[in-house]
Amino acid sequence: MKLRIVIRIVLGAIALSLVGFGIWIASLPPAPAPAAAAAAPAIPKAEADATLAALRPPKRARPLVAIVGINDATETTDYLMPYGILRRADVADVVALATEPGPVKLYPALKVEPDATIASFDAEHPEGADYAIVPAMSRDDDPAVLRWIRSQAAKGAIVIGVCVGAKVVGAAGLLAGKRATTHWYVLDELRDATPSLRYVPDRRIVVDGRIATTTGISASMPLALTLIEAIAGRDRADAVAREIGLPHWDARHESDAFRFTRPFALTVLGNTLAFWNREQLGIELVSGVDEVSLALVADAWSRTYRSRALTFAGSEQAQRSLNGIRILPDRVATGWAAEKLLPAIGELPPAEAFDDALRAIAVRYGMPTSRVVAKQHEYPYNPREGGAR
Repeated sequence: MKLRIVIRIVLGAIALSLVGFGIWIASLPPAPAPAAAAAAPAIPKAEADATLAALRPPKRARPLVAIVGINDATETTDYLMPYGILRRADVADVVALATEPGPVKLYPALKVEPDATIASFDAEHPEGADYAIVPAMSRDDDPAVLRWIRSQAAKGAIVIGVCVGAKVVGAAGLLAGKRATTHWYVLDELRDATPSLRYVPDRRIVVDGRIATTTGISASMPLALTLIEAIAGRDRADAVAREIGLPHWDARHESDAFRFTRPFALTVLGNTLAFWNREQLGIELVSGVDEVSLALVADAWSRTYRSRALTFAGSEQAQRSLNGIRILPDRVATGWAAEKLLPAIGELPPAEAFDDALRAIAVRYGMPTSRVVAKQHEYPYNPREGGAR
């Protein structure tokens, strides 16, 4: 009798939970219309000019850019996209830093050897960087990172929070009273942590004084191009934009197109529950690989909730990328099962490689999963026009 009562109680609790979950799912909004950044109103010239003026190098004619990360789980594209694009432009000295010696494990994919630790950087450059770029990290309150960011700000660096890296900048106390933006998913958290922050919608990049923030993972591309323009002029920025496959770019954005929706939640839930279908997909790691394309492709496949991208090479030795960072293979192997092997990172520009990855994800797992990946990157996506824009 007692067992029967316990079973009834348990089944009742499960039923109530399912009803509550169903009500929550039903309360979520449907998917918005496909986003199209090009349809957003153009940035007024005065605003664009003010952004460039605020981002001009504060110290050196050839500025020093430091990208900081913690060794355990720093966001892949936040860390590698500014590095690769700015180094490709050759308008600044760019270094990738870590809080401690040893590799930086990136999230959700890749592992790299940084150029220096924050301690060795500070010893070599006691006057500080011109730009301190802060990616998203697995924790917002790492004491070493927060001390370093505050120190760089005090030395006159322009501090840039990339995507969810805005939470780290906020934890350092640098967003109080500032105009700012961040990834759609953590906006409420950022506002709760810094109530005096003034959120600016519909902008990929927001600059207030010597603090800049960006909207979403994919905003690293227009951010890097904007920095190139601020440093070396529009012609150089346009040339690099063409090289990376992004001929049209600025700070415009449609924030309302990115929010937590019913299709997003149901797709993530369904993919997560289908644990028996989880795949490990291989990307061969070779010397000279474009680190930006690699980061975007590996990141995309690792955000499907169905797969994880792993790099492999014939030895444990790090491979130097196109623009100089050393990438460590996840696995030592001479090959990968053909049905689980992703195409080699070839000659496509990074933006086109990302579009190709989204299309391949749609073929393998369905368009809803491809949209989930694009939304996590806060990337305008219109499959009816053949891909992302």
